[in-house]
Amino acid sequence: MTQTTSDALKRVKPSATMAMSAKARALKASGCDCISLSQGEPDFDTPDNIKEAAIRAIQDGKTKYTDVDGIPELKDAIVGKFKRENGLEYKRTQINVSPGGKPVIFNAFMATLNAGDEVVIPAPYWVSYPDMAMLCGATPVIVDTTLEDGFKVRPEALAKAITPRTKWVMLNSPSNPSGAAYTADELKAIAAVLLDFPHVLVLTDDMYEHLTYGDFEFATIAQVEPRLYERTLTMNGVSKAYSMTGWRIGYAGGPEWLIKAMANVMGQTTSNPSSISQWAAVEALNGPQDFIPKNKKLFQDRRDLVVSMLNQANGVNCPTPEGAFYVYPSIAKLIGKKAPSGAIIDTDETFALQLLEAEQVAVVHGTAFGLAPCFRISYATSNECLEDACTRIQRFCGQLT
Repeated sequence: MTQTTSDALKRVKPSATMAMSAKARALKASGCDCISLSQGEPDFDTPDNIKEAAIRAIQDGKTKYTDVDGIPELKDAIVGKFKRENGLEYKRTQINVSPGGKPVIFNAFMATLNAGDEVVIPAPYWVSYPDMAMLCGATPVIVDTTLEDGFKVRPEALAKAITPRTKWVMLNSPSNPSGAAYTADELKAIAAVLLDFPHVLVLTDDMYEHLTYGDFEFATIAQVEPRLYERTLTMNGVSKAYSMTGWRIGYAGGPEWLIKAMANVMGQTTSNPSSISQWAAVEALNGPQDFIPKNKKLFQDRRDLVVSMLNQANGVNCPTPEGAFYVYPSIAKLIGKKAPSGAIIDTDETFALQLLEAEQVAVVHGTAFGLAPCFRISYATSNECLEDACTRIQRFCGQLT
């Protein structure tokens, strides 16, 4: 019998970030001196108080099934976080806890999207957004941004992309992959557009909220425009700020009807997130937060180092992002040049592959994020590693003819 996959799966492609990370791991395993800057994961360890909370949960026997979308204690901690840090008032019944940030988004899409619906997504975007929409039968509508606009969507471009079939508009600030973050005034301008389209839901991915730099002040759209509160899903998690990527806890606040629908999806798919991880997340949100500004300072220093060194590379234009731990430099001036191997740099994917071959530095090509010709670097690693990697990139770019 011929084995075939579903039509839904045929609509999507594997994650480019995971694919490049796998190539880098394979090179390292073969003995190559490979530097991987492709993974979006803090290099800091999970704080000890959070680990200890998880150990206590195990010792106390909190190892059983929980409510499908989160224990009451964690929902209360999330309610407190949203009120304390974002000025958003939610009840437990308006909170969803899922096994990671991706499931929050996927569950919301699965609960609301039908064939023919559209999801408006500014580019560059996190690689999973369009594919999750397509898995749910919808059509992603991509709105390009520009380096000159700081990779932020213009309100007029957003308005032009919305149609009667639009179900969701995706926002991500600070952004993966660009690190771009919207000010409160920029969000108000976007909100003014969305108020003209009352049939549209808003999903804001705030996963990098605590990683903004300098004088930048984080804001989220339901905070700056309360009239959007009833149709906004505000998503966040403990992965990035608390160095808990492997613990797999994402969460969201939103309208009660949507939260209930997402729980119905979870009841027939993942069921509850890990009970141990949930108790660890309670401690993360309620416990000491003093390590966050310390980590931010380290990330900001790394950002400044990478931006400076990449802008010294021949043909590279690297803007300074407001947040997250990524840079998204343009290589428009390098397209058409020849690599040391003789290959022509015809796309940013070719650039990334040739860089990996010549210098053993793994980056992710911009085409995977919907906006080319660029590449993404994660600077969530040591200064020494970043200096080495950027020196290799400078050398590679200098050899292009």
